[in-house]
Amino acid sequence: MCDRFGVAVTVCHYPPGCSKWNPVERRLFSQISLNWAGEPLKTLDLMLGYIRGTTTATGLKVKAHLDDSQYEKGQKVSGEVMDRLNLISHPVRPDWNYTLRPRQNGATQ
Repeated sequence: MCDRFGVAVTVCHYPPGCSKWNPVERRLFSQISLNWAGEPLKTLDLMLGYIRGTTTATGLKVKAHLDDSQYEKGQKVSGEVMDRLNLISHPVRPDWNYTLRPRQNGATQ
């Protein structure tokens, strides 16, 4: 994606169990929880309906869709593929914070 569109992508992961400090997730999920409070979520369609119907007085609107794709578990990226990436680790927690930049030659593989 970086090569294709010529953009850098920075990834910053929250450590396990710390997503409660993510202000976007916290603000969004609290409103969704209020919208479906006390309702049994018996089906995915019902749950998605409550999520999509979430709004706030300040104009927050939620978009959601069901991704029912099957993803293969345990996929590993080889060292060879990693070496070809223009990956810059950040100084603080480099395993959780890094930037992918477009490669000079625009390689797509």
